[in-house]
Amino acid sequence: ESDMSTEEIMAYCNRYLPEDIAVVEVSEAAPRFHSRLNATGKRYRYRIINSQIPDVFWRRYALEEPENLNLDAMREAAELLLGEHDFKAFTSAKKSKKSTIRRIDEIRIEQIEDRIEFVFTGNGFLHHMIRILMGTLLEVGKGIRTPESVTDVLKSGDRAKAGALVPAKGLVLEEVFYT
Repeated sequence: ESDMSTEEIMAYCNRYLPEDIAVVEVSEAAPRFHSRLNATGKRYRYRIINSQIPDVFWRRYALEEPENLNLDAMREAAELLLGEHDFKAFTSAKKSKKSTIRRIDEIRIEQIEDRIEFVFTGNGFLHHMIRILMGTLLEVGKGIRTPESVTDVLKSGDRAKAGALVPAKGLVLEEVFYT
């Protein structure tokens, strides 16, 4: 409960947040609403700069990968990750009582000049899951592994069989979905 209007709350938050973070919308929620427990899905974006020349504007917000990538092979591998699977091999969480079964609804790969953006939408993601999926897809793109190998990784449940954990700097939580 607050005596402030939603506009006042937004202005207050933006006054005290760091300059690279902004609240763009505020809305009222039900009294028992919980931002994590009531979420039905999330969308993440991971950016790569695919160029021999370092990008001074994006270097803090994207992974720089100078090696040519086979986007068709990466798309083929991404298709195999869609749907509901046990993503145990794609998390760095140690033993947990929580289920590692998740559903990925979309993995979209978009190229904008030398920037490649990967959009992941699903019902939820495990600790480091997107970054490990990206490491695996990068290995496919470089020809280190075949697109079909991601199915074997999924079935194995073995973190050691998946790709590397890529840096967080390319990852952005873009949207959280609620009912």
